[in-house]
Amino acid sequence: MTTGKILLNGKVWVGHVEVAASTLDRMRGLLGRRGLPAGHGLLIEACGSVHTVGMRFPIDVIFLDRTWRVRRVCRHVCPGRLMVWSGWFGLCALEVGSGWLDLAGVEQGTQVAWRLVPQN
Repeated sequence: MTTGKILLNGKVWVGHVEVAASTLDRMRGLLGRRGLPAGHGLLIEACGSVHTVGMRFPIDVIFLDRTWRVRRVCRHVCPGRLMVWSGWFGLCALEVGSGWLDLAGVEQGTQVAWRLVPQN
């Protein structure tokens, strides 16, 4: 699986981001995991909505457009939620541990950047 980093104001904000690009990876998402360590996230490509049915822990979700601008912020999404929708311009979803968004003050309109981590 491809990994990268999300930068906020030129500094690493989420240092270990897995990319769910395949259909199977996108469907699986974070299912089966016990949590996300601080600084870790999952970027789901081509994603206009997410669910937390079957998950074991709450998450924060931000939906990003093609310019990496935050289009929607959903904090503390509890397990069992049927759907969280991106709005009209969400292109991908970044899922992080619940509370992570509060630490950085990320809001709608915030600009972030993506950096690919080279594979060994």
